[in-house]
Amino acid sequence: MKVKSTSAKIGDWVFVLICVLISIICVVPMINLLAKSLSSTDYLVKNAVSLWPKGFNLDAYKTVLSDPKYIRAFFWTVFLTVVCTLVSLTMTVLCAYPLIFDKLKGRGVINIIITITMFFNAGTIPNYLLMQNLGLLDNPLVLILPSCLSVYNMIIMRSFFYGIPDSLRESAEIDGASFIQIMMKIYVPLSKPVMATLALFYAVGRWNGYSDALLYMKKTEFYPLQLLLYNIINNINSVEVATQEGFSSPGLTASLKAAIVMFSTIPILCVYPWLQKYFIHGVTMGAVKE
Repeated sequence: MKVKSTSAKIGDWVFVLICVLISIICVVPMINLLAKSLSSTDYLVKNAVSLWPKGFNLDAYKTVLSDPKYIRAFFWTVFLTVVCTLVSLTMTVLCAYPLIFDKLKGRGVINIIITITMFFNAGTIPNYLLMQNLGLLDNPLVLILPSCLSVYNMIIMRSFFYGIPDSLRESAEIDGASFIQIMMKIYVPLSKPVMATLALFYAVGRWNGYSDALLYMKKTEFYPLQLLLYNIINNINSVEVATQEGFSSPGLTASLKAAIVMFSTIPILCVYPWLQKYFIHGVTMGAVKE
C-alpha cells in the first residue's frame, strides 16, 4: 500500500478546508433566512436574529399560504417542471444520439450550427417577435418549447454516448435492431447516470425560471411560482418605502421575504438527495469522453 507524502497530506487537508469553507458560505445564508422566516417581527426590527429563530412563530408562512393563488402557482410549477424535464430529456437524447454516427451526412456542419447557438443569441426583441408570430404569447407552451433543449446538456449526453462501446451497437445491428431500438434498449438504459444529472439541471432551471413568463405571459393563472414570488417581493419593497413614513412594519416585510424565499427553495432542494449518487458520475463520464 502506497503511503502518501507529507505534502500530499497537506494538500488534501487544504482541499478539505476549502470545501468546508465553501459549504459554510453556501449554507449560512439559508440558515439565516430560515431563522428570519420563523422569528417574530419584534426581534427582526431589532436586527437580533442571526442563525437561530427568536420569538418562534409561523405568521409569515401563514401569510404566504393564506391566498389560494400561491398553492395554485406551486402545483402549476411542479407540473411545469416535470413536463419540461421529460420533454427536455427526450429532445436531448433525440438530438445527441444521431450525432454519434460517423456515417451521418453533414454531421460536422450540424455540430457547428448547434455549437454556434451557445455563443450567439438573437436577443430579447427578436425572440419576442418570434413567439408572437408563432402564436405562443399567453400560451402555456411558451414556457416549455423555447427552452426544451440545452446545447450544453446535449453535448454532455453526446459525449456520454461516445463512451458506450461500439461493439454493443454493432452486435445489435447484426441482430436486426433498428436505430430506434438500439437507442431505447442499449443507449438509454446505460445512460441513467447522465440522464439523472441532466434531469436535475433541467428541473432546477425550470423551477427557478421566471424571465420567460415575465416576457411572454400575461395570464396570471399560468404564472410559475418564481414569477409570482418575484412580484410579491417587488410589492413588499414598495411597502418598505412606505415604512419610512410609519405605514408598515419593517419586521413583517423582512419575515415575509425570508418565508417567500424558503417557500420557493425547499421543494427543489428535496430533489438533490435522490439524484446525488448519479450526479458526479454522470457529469464526469459525459464530460471527458469525445
